[in-house]
Amino acid sequence: MALENALPDEMTAIAIPVPGGPEALVPERRSVPVPAADEVLIRVAAAGVNRPDVMQRQGKYPPPPGASDIPGLEVSGTIVAAGGSAERLVGQRVCALLPGGGYAEYAVAPAGQCLPVPDGYDIVEAAALPETLFTVWTNLFERAYVVGGDTVLVHGGTSGIGTMAISLCRLFDINIIVTCGSDAKCEQAKVWGAHHAINYRDQDFVEEVNRITGGQGVQAVLDMVGGDYVPRNLQCLAEDGRHVSIAVLGGAKASIFLPAVMTRRLTLTGSTLRPRSSAFKSLVADELAREVWRFVEEGKLRPAMDQRFALTEAAQAHARMDAGEHFGKIVLTVDPACK
Repeated sequence: MALENALPDEMTAIAIPVPGGPEALVPERRSVPVPAADEVLIRVAAAGVNRPDVMQRQGKYPPPPGASDIPGLEVSGTIVAAGGSAERLVGQRVCALLPGGGYAEYAVAPAGQCLPVPDGYDIVEAAALPETLFTVWTNLFERAYVVGGDTVLVHGGTSGIGTMAISLCRLFDINIIVTCGSDAKCEQAKVWGAHHAINYRDQDFVEEVNRITGGQGVQAVLDMVGGDYVPRNLQCLAEDGRHVSIAVLGGAKASIFLPAVMTRRLTLTGSTLRPRSSAFKSLVADELAREVWRFVEEGKLRPAMDQRFALTEAAQAHARMDAGEHFGKIVLTVDPACK
């Protein structure tokens, strides 16, 4: 195994001894993980905070078999050790998608799930890229196969997913309509780049989408709500439209009118990212490197950043996410130089 420098035996990490509220996140001393033959060890600069972390904290989303019980699905930092063929990567600044383990001073990641952080790119911002970028790309661009000129509807316009969807749609000439929970959030989404933003508390988003599209509907819906949103989403779709489910925050069951699906040739699909194989995620990383990473290198793709918290303030970071007032990504800074 190649090493950059001598490594400590232990590190600070955030554990969840008992599921619960934000207070369930507790700093612990853990052994520094050792990378397997196809993995790298990253000295973490920052770690992104995501909704699946909250669900894991609540005991609703256990890690997949073999994954770390430490929360955290994305990090940025420097590769300080590697196994096997990944030894050439030691010393590189990267951001990485993880199956878990990101809320720590060191984390292991499959080498294929790492992407290089360009010179001059904020290392903390880089930590906020992988989870939402992989999720939006695989679901909106691959499963819903949107292309330039399409119009899409994305719920949760000011979330990490929503803001990443806005950014990618603008870069690829796709019209995007988002929903948000207040006029202030709608304005934030439009400032970030959304073409239209609907306050779902005051407006019927089905009627608004119909008005905005001149009755034509949208080519795709990216939905993280589920429940009774699903039949309403289908009313927003144009003929041959695609509905992609990525979460069920509003309910795991939905009733739909199947004749409308058949006569309008609608496609209902969905996916989860965390349980997918490393081979699949590595293929996605390769595609992102070819199709998207030039925008990162040019500084045209940056995450919407909310607040930064120190690693040991993970409970405060989760409290902010629970409050639902954030815009974009909440990040834990692990390296003290990255506050």
